[in-house]
Amino acid sequence: MTTLRKTFLPPIADLLAFEAAARHASVSRAADELHLTQSAVSRQIRQLEAQLGVALFHRVRQRVVLTDAGRVYAADVRGALQQFSGATQKVMALSGGGGLLNLAVLPTLGTRWLIPRLPDFAARHPEVTVNFAARSEPFDFAQEPFDAAIHFGAPHWAGAACEYLMQEEVVPVCSPSYKQQHGIHRMQDLASVVLLQQSTRPTQWAEWFEQTGGSAAQALRGPRFEQFAMIAQAAVSGLGAALLPSFLVEAEIASGALVVLFPQALTSSDAYYLVYPESRAQTPLLLAFRDWIVAQSRAAALTPAPAPRAARSAARPASSPGSAKAGAASRRRD
Repeated sequence: MTTLRKTFLPPIADLLAFEAAARHASVSRAADELHLTQSAVSRQIRQLEAQLGVALFHRVRQRVVLTDAGRVYAADVRGALQQFSGATQKVMALSGGGGLLNLAVLPTLGTRWLIPRLPDFAARHPEVTVNFAARSEPFDFAQEPFDAAIHFGAPHWAGAACEYLMQEEVVPVCSPSYKQQHGIHRMQDLASVVLLQQSTRPTQWAEWFEQTGGSAAQALRGPRFEQFAMIAQAAVSGLGAALLPSFLVEAEIASGALVVLFPQALTSSDAYYLVYPESRAQTPLLLAFRDWIVAQSRAAALTPAPAPRAARSAARPASSPGSAKAGAASRRRD
């Protein structure tokens, strides 16, 4: 282990003064932010420059302008201070003795499915703090500050265990007024309406038409949205028809804001998984969350959905979780 030499660790007060002055390009504004006098900030910057043996600012009348060395150092110092701040927040969150769980989740799944269920986990584990961040692509757990992630695709993630949660059935929906306005009663009627597209699943409509035996001539046309939540709102607003996982729009279907146009659902071998580093597989807090979310997903699967039962095509049967193809993971994310 490398020993940290005190020579290379300037006083934190000097670094704070330098970073604030660099950010504001002003000693006086830095002094206001830090609740110090201008002379105190100037003295701390001079001390830092003396320790480094390099000028960090050019003094131009009432302004300070970063030197080349100062510009590089300011970026590094700012990053280090942010890391110190984040580390401090984590330790403070652990002050209750419970634990901290950092999750990377698919945006719409987190907002519409996971977070509404989280009060149950909080009631069972009130001492645990759960932090959320949105991630739509696989990442390296060794390079990211996450304990686990929710992934849609195949059960393959380098260096991680994959715990099956659930599959999805994607159904065609639109607002009641849009259906009435465009007279959508048969699949053929979809040829004359706007098909809302998801940019991360660009062939979804074509796959649905193929699976249900409809015409896919217009399948790739229509405005594109990056996330399911955007498409759901666009459909509610009457911008067109959308293909959406039924479990993510249960509230809209139940309230009548969206109607299911046809019972046939698009199914695939992809599924949702809780993934976590193999090195943390026996962590008690992670195991508690894993058991809880698996139970939640199983309970949700047993709850009748507001949409009609989906009809699966024999041409593309839903496969078991373990038989999913790895290549599909890069095509189907929210």
